[in-house]
Amino acid sequence: MAPPENPNGAGPAAPSDPAQPQPQPPAKSKGKKKDEKKDDDLSEEDLALKEQLELYVVRAQDADPGVQKLALESMRQEIRSATSSMTSVPKPLKFLRPHYGTLKSYFETMPESSDLKRYMADILSVLALTMSAEGERESLKYRLLGSEGDIGSWGHEYVRNLAGEIAQEFQKRQDDDMPIDALMELVQQIVSFHMKHNAEPEAVDLLMEVEDLDLLVEHVDSTNYKRTCLYLTSSSKYLPAPDDMLALDIAYTIYMKFEDLTSALRIALLLDNKGLAMEIDDEIAADDNDKEGLQEIVNNSKLSEGYLTLARDIEVMEAKSPEDIYKVHLIDGRGASSSLDSARQNLAATFVNAFVNAGFGQDKLMTAPSDSSSSGASGNWLFKNKEHGKASAAASLGMILLWDTDSGLAQLDKYLHSNDAHVVAGALLGIGIVTCGVKNDCDPALAILMEYINKDDTNIRIGAILGLGIAYAGSQKEELKSYLSTVLGDSEKSTLEVLIFSAIALGLVFVGSCNEEIAQSIIFALMERSEAELAEPIIRLLPVALGLLYLGKQESVEATAEVSKTFDEKIRKYCDVTLMSLAYAGTGNVLKVQKLLGICSQHLEKGETHQGPAVLGIALIAMAEELGAEMAVRSLERLLQYGEQNIRRAVPLALGILCISNPKVNVMDTLSRLSHDADADVSMAAIISLGLIGAGTNNARIAGMLRNLSSYYYKEAAHLFCVRIAQGLVHLGKGLLTLSPYHSDRMALGGLVTVLHACLDMKSTILGKYHYILYIIVLAMQPRMLLTVDEDLKPLSVPVRVGQAVDVVGQAGRPKTITGFQTHSTPVLLAAGERAELATEKYIPLTSVLEGFVILKKNPEYNEE
Repeated sequence: MAPPENPNGAGPAAPSDPAQPQPQPPAKSKGKKKDEKKDDDLSEEDLALKEQLELYVVRAQDADPGVQKLALESMRQEIRSATSSMTSVPKPLKFLRPHYGTLKSYFETMPESSDLKRYMADILSVLALTMSAEGERESLKYRLLGSEGDIGSWGHEYVRNLAGEIAQEFQKRQDDDMPIDALMELVQQIVSFHMKHNAEPEAVDLLMEVEDLDLLVEHVDSTNYKRTCLYLTSSSKYLPAPDDMLALDIAYTIYMKFEDLTSALRIALLLDNKGLAMEIDDEIAADDNDKEGLQEIVNNSKLSEGYLTLARDIEVMEAKSPEDIYKVHLIDGRGASSSLDSARQNLAATFVNAFVNAGFGQDKLMTAPSDSSSSGASGNWLFKNKEHGKASAAASLGMILLWDTDSGLAQLDKYLHSNDAHVVAGALLGIGIVTCGVKNDCDPALAILMEYINKDDTNIRIGAILGLGIAYAGSQKEELKSYLSTVLGDSEKSTLEVLIFSAIALGLVFVGSCNEEIAQSIIFALMERSEAELAEPIIRLLPVALGLLYLGKQESVEATAEVSKTFDEKIRKYCDVTLMSLAYAGTGNVLKVQKLLGICSQHLEKGETHQGPAVLGIALIAMAEELGAEMAVRSLERLLQYGEQNIRRAVPLALGILCISNPKVNVMDTLSRLSHDADADVSMAAIISLGLIGAGTNNARIAGMLRNLSSYYYKEAAHLFCVRIAQGLVHLGKGLLTLSPYHSDRMALGGLVTVLHACLDMKSTILGKYHYILYIIVLAMQPRMLLTVDEDLKPLSVPVRVGQAVDVVGQAGRPKTITGFQTHSTPVLLAAGERAELATEKYIPLTSVLEGFVILKKNPEYNEE
């Protein structure tokens, strides 16, 4: 080894530059004892390394460039080849720490533009990793002065540190209007390094900091685009506007680049600005048969057929009667044979029957054949209800035949010729329910319901209007705009109820459309109301209708919110809070949640009603992501303890929407406690919410609670009615349906919001004569199934693994996405928080998310053993 002998030869060079090396001896003598002790702890290898490095430091300050270069090269080699354990600093960096200042001051004296200076800068940049003072950003400073080499060779930790410093520097340079080109070149290198080394989240974070996400698109490849997009879409929930939309937009571009069309479509629905036309043109399908097949899928016309396939597979086709759900024989003693007014009981049974047999096409009350007459038992059941009860009974037939347009319209048709206005109204509403979520090219619902909109009887008009709202929710049909707006503007002919329901129907049809004209007609309808009309409880649905137009649309609501400040003070605050809570529903906007909590913290005089919607608003805004939902549950607990009565009445409903169809134990216990509350409104809201959180889960614990409540409240007609509705919801579709507000279209959430706002004052809506508002919940009903079909859309049974979904965002490699799974063959049911994946490689699914209908194609590379 020739070089080590050289230092002795380099002796004469030292005096020629006495300034540099001389400060060292005193430094050593000062801490001599300490140093000696420290040196004793070191092994021989480490001591040798330490002396070697100290030698390099001295030689790096040599006058002879050749010696300098050699010393720097050797130092560089040592640093690069050093490996560190997870907890300690690499040894070379540790031993060079005392010399950092020396090298720094020598660096300043080196001649500009020499390669050696750049070499030195590289080494200083790495040393600064552990030695520079907080906030100095020295690692980046020397990096920019150093050579243009590959930064990855210094190791991962160094690159991460640089990325952190770039973010701070970028911010500073932006504030001071300084050029950022040099930084951006570095960013390019870092992003490319991260993307090659499975660190996509870090690349995305850096690009978000330097506001240049577009760079991502050129760096992703087919191996990492899914992870990158997953991170982008998940982080978009936590980004402020407009960055959230930008992140989704980049994800959309990346999916399109790799032709992952199903994922791109999902993002496009989230972005909601692509003006997605579901029209199938020649470009998509040239062949007429293909076109027809695709149109059927888009129209959702296979839904009923698929749902019944599932029901047959699970063997739950047999119709259930309300008594099967109440399970009276399990209740001890009292309340088993209740002597309450039978009309209210029958009405409850109507709803239970509709919810439990939804979509099955047969039940024991409305469709069961009777021996005596051709009209069937349905006629008998209808007339066991009083007045407006008959409307709900007739409409329940729509729920039982849900999604089955042909047979549904045929069976409802006979009621349209009835002499009883309530029956006709119910049948019209039923027609709306049957066609909900299923499109049909010849629009039968529109044709039938339009005839009845301008009839003289108020009930019939409401039935037709609400039927249209449910049938065409989210479709933004122009014809409906002109018809319903006319009804809304004609306050001489239309009663208050008709006005309110036509506003709700418009809100549902144009949900989230920000349609200015409709907003204006609803605003005028609100402004023209007299004092007496504004005191009516049902008037609250007008602001809800207005809010539905802006559901989830954030800032777009601001102009309308300004106008609402000019309303009568009775409704002004209510309108203001409702608009804000609906516009930010599902966005997780923390600032709005704080604002609503502020509104809830005020102690007001009696008669103020706007705190109810504020409580619901907290839940609506926070429910989009888990963290927010958990925090909201905790805040709602506080409101229960310290809030006024009108706040406490809304808390159970807010808990209901936060955990809808997802019975979490802590929420279940809170609601169970509240269902025995001294305040009747609180306990009724809690009972309904028990139904909401257990909707379609057949949850045995909730079913037991509700049975006990039915015997506890056996003398209270109103409470018993709520218990029955909740029992119907828990067994929704015999456990095959679920309430899913996050479905890609906003109408599901719109339907739930309307029902919840109606529940804020149960006595005058659900328990009064507007109980049919409950049917609006049909908009959120989805089969919780996974049904696999082949390319000809014939059901195909394949093995799938179903288990608890695991959050794998930002994890490297290919982590397992589900845990605790069981293998079933399709069709299968998926509960909240569960995920399915194929357990066979024989088929390839055409979508990455397995739920609902999934088309499978044969895997060409699969060969059976």
